[in-house]
Amino acid sequence: MLQEVIEGKWLACFSRVLALNGVGVGTPVAILAETQSRPVLVQLAGLACSELGAQYSTILLPSPKLSAPVPVRSTGASDAIAHKQHVIEALKCVDIVVDVTVEGQLHSPEWPEIEASGTRLLVVCNEHPEILERTEPYAELGPKVKLGIKMLQQANTMRVTSAAGTDLVIDLRGAPCGGTPGFTTRAGGVAHWPGGLCVTFPGKDCVNGRVVMDVGDMNLTFKQYLREPIHLTVINDYVTEVAGKGLDAELFRQYLAAWNDPEAYGFSHVGWGMNPVARWESLAMYDKKDLQATEFRAFAGNFLFSTGSNQYAERFTLGHFDLPLRNCTITLGDQVVVRDGVLQGDLA
Repeated sequence: MLQEVIEGKWLACFSRVLALNGVGVGTPVAILAETQSRPVLVQLAGLACSELGAQYSTILLPSPKLSAPVPVRSTGASDAIAHKQHVIEALKCVDIVVDVTVEGQLHSPEWPEIEASGTRLLVVCNEHPEILERTEPYAELGPKVKLGIKMLQQANTMRVTSAAGTDLVIDLRGAPCGGTPGFTTRAGGVAHWPGGLCVTFPGKDCVNGRVVMDVGDMNLTFKQYLREPIHLTVINDYVTEVAGKGLDAELFRQYLAAWNDPEAYGFSHVGWGMNPVARWESLAMYDKKDLQATEFRAFAGNFLFSTGSNQYAERFTLGHFDLPLRNCTITLGDQVVVRDGVLQGDLA
């Protein structure tokens, strides 16, 4: 069992990552936490800000009353702010929000207003510090992620295929593209740690085909490897059929159905992992309470897709799956960027 105490090596790690995100002497910082936040992350963030000489404050929100019919995990769509305008205004007054809420602000409904003010966001994912230490962002990954984002921006289509049977086509025209190596200094920029991925948010009626999640692929919401295949039919952005005879498929069907919300079946984002220090096999080494499983969104060469909130298609829901697949080939137009799960060319 891993202990959650302050370690000098973890404080040094937090200080390096915050510095990489532009935190230094006099930087206005808000540490955004909630009552159910992992205490060691709040403490490490505050100590690192102090060590760097930042002007920081901690905003502690009450974790909201449960509103979902099933447990909510790893959504990136925290509802802790709960539309409190005074909190939103406070976050608009700093250079950077260090987000240690349980689910994070990546897809929260309040973030677009805060982002528009120029405040940037660093989501410290709800992981044990050992996982954060092992996946510490490093500057050299920045240019490769930037190149991947540029390739997405220049492409009109993405096609994803696999020997398992995936054949998915995504219209990228007009789709916002992004990603993060785990750090940003751009006004309004968004980063998360663990980081290292390139993603795009398709617009309405842009995703069609089939996805076959194979044995060993991952359901990050459930924090587990798949033991049996799941076959998804996707028509105009929505999962219309979940086929499979095993327990994994039944759990997938039941969780989606529990929301009684068609938006839970919609596609959120698609992309691929870029981080060579994120490890597919490490899920086997941790108890579920130790991790949020964001490391596995970023392992190099995975095809990542998610269901749930897509603010660019005006879909919001707490129902969410993050689903990284191995051994896929991803093509942008005529250019292969991932072949059979391996990054290609200058992305490698």
